[in-house]
Amino acid sequence: MKFASLLALVLVLFLAACGGHKQAKLNVPPPPPISPPTELPPAKSPETATQPKPKSPQAEEPTQVTPPESETRAEDARAEEDEQKLAQAVPEDAAPLEVQTGVASWYGPPYHNRRGSNGEIYNMNDMTAAHLTLPLGSIVRVTNLKTGSTALVRITDRGPFIKGRLIDLSLAAAKKLDVWRAGLAEVKLEVLKSPVSLEEGGRWAVQIGAFENEKPARDLAGHLERRYHSAKVLCFGSPVGDWWVRVRVLDDDRARAKEVAQATKTSQGAIFLVRLD
Repeated sequence: MKFASLLALVLVLFLAACGGHKQAKLNVPPPPPISPPTELPPAKSPETATQPKPKSPQAEEPTQVTPPESETRAEDARAEEDEQKLAQAVPEDAAPLEVQTGVASWYGPPYHNRRGSNGEIYNMNDMTAAHLTLPLGSIVRVTNLKTGSTALVRITDRGPFIKGRLIDLSLAAAKKLDVWRAGLAEVKLEVLKSPVSLEEGGRWAVQIGAFENEKPARDLAGHLERRYHSAKVLCFGSPVGDWWVRVRVLDDDRARAKEVAQATKTSQGAIFLVRLD
C-alpha cells in the first residue's frame, strides 16, 4: 500500500513538470539566396587596405605625344647633314640672284611621305621648302626677320596656296627658323642658286582653290574647259580634303597662263600662277 501511494505521488509530480515546460526559441539564420551574389573584388591584404601604395611618378605623367629623344636626335642630325650638303653646293661668296620678303609657314603631315612637285618623296625632316614660282631645285637662304635665325633650304614643292604667303617650310626648316611653334613668321628669302633662269622660260600653269566641296570645283573646271579649248583642265582633291583646279595652257606658256589667271574669277579660294618645273 505504501508502495502504491509512493508511485502515485511520483506520477503526479512528473505530469506537473511536463505541463509547465515551454519550448526554447532558437535564432536560426535564413537560408542563402537562390541566385549567386554579385562578384566582389578580391580581398586586400591588411597592409594594402590600411596603407595604399603610392603611384610611381611615371604613372602620374600624361601620355607622351612627342617622339622619343633618340628619334628627335636622329631627325636633327639628318637636317644638319642635309643643310651642310646645301652649303657645299653654294659658293661662300655667292651673291643673291633675287631677294624676296613675305610670310613663311610650314607643312608636315599629312603631306609627309607623299610625292612632291619635283617627283621626290617629301620628307618633313629634310631642309626643303615649297614656293610658287622659283625653279625646282633652287637653293635659298631664309632669314627670320624677328629672331635673325637663318637656314638653307632646297625648293622641292609648290605652294603655299594661301594668299599672302611666300614660302612653305619643311618641319626641319621651320624648327631651325623659329617658325614651328609660331606657325607664321616674316622672312627674307635670298635665292643663292638656281638650275635655270629665273626670268626666262619655264613651264607655267594656273591653280585655283581651295574649294571645300567637289561640285563647285568641277563646275569651274567644266566652265574653263569650254572657254579654253586648247587648255588641259584638271580637278583634284588634296590630302587634307579640299579641292583644286589646275589649268595648263597651250605649251605651258607663261604669258598665256598669266592671261588665264587674270581673266578667271572664282567665288571660293584664290588664283595662283604656278611654275611647274
